[in-house]
Amino acid sequence: MELSVIQKIAVFALPVLFAITLHEAAHGYVAKHFGDLTAYAAGRVSLNPLRHIDLVGTIIVPLVSLLVADILFGWAKPVPVNFSNLRRPKQDMLWVAAAGPLSNLVMALGWAVAYKVGVGLAPGNPALAWLVFVGAGGVFVNVIFMVLNLLPLPPLDGGRIVMSLLPQRLAWRFAKIEPYGFLILIALLLTKVLGYILWPLIGLSIAGLGAMFHIAPEELFSVLRSL
Repeated sequence: MELSVIQKIAVFALPVLFAITLHEAAHGYVAKHFGDLTAYAAGRVSLNPLRHIDLVGTIIVPLVSLLVADILFGWAKPVPVNFSNLRRPKQDMLWVAAAGPLSNLVMALGWAVAYKVGVGLAPGNPALAWLVFVGAGGVFVNVIFMVLNLLPLPPLDGGRIVMSLLPQRLAWRFAKIEPYGFLILIALLLTKVLGYILWPLIGLSIAGLGAMFHIAPEELFSVLRSL
């Protein structure tokens, strides 16, 4: 069943809000745990989505990309982290950076459970068919967030993880890419190179999650294609 644009927005709204809010809050919470109170002082260690929403990146760009290009792309306000305040700045950077993608993995698992429940209930209760779509959409959104943020490109989380693992001199050189990271990401998106990098990884991740819950990949992809 092909969904209308309004239905697509209704399906994706809740998963996107959760994906953004918990991703950013996780960064702030782990930073606070390791000694940096910057995000906490700014009120960003919060489950209130309004504290993390960026008008352009979280609302306008995703809506335009969904309406014009039939893809979902956007961003939230980055959580402020002063890595020099961490107890072990270089080592702890890894855990602060990894917290966001890890939260998306946990949410993807949760949405997979919702999808499985929806599939089980929908035949006898058509009113709950929406749970199938929202569950599949939640898996899709969170896998995209996880895979995209794990790209080894600063200031993405994957770039931070690489910086924390590299020797000091190489990490310092690698960090010089950061001012250009977002421009590089946009260039990769516009040239469709980003899609060639991401889609195989997204497909493998979704297939892996499906296998954990005995969901046939083609079944889940069939629902996703209708979104």
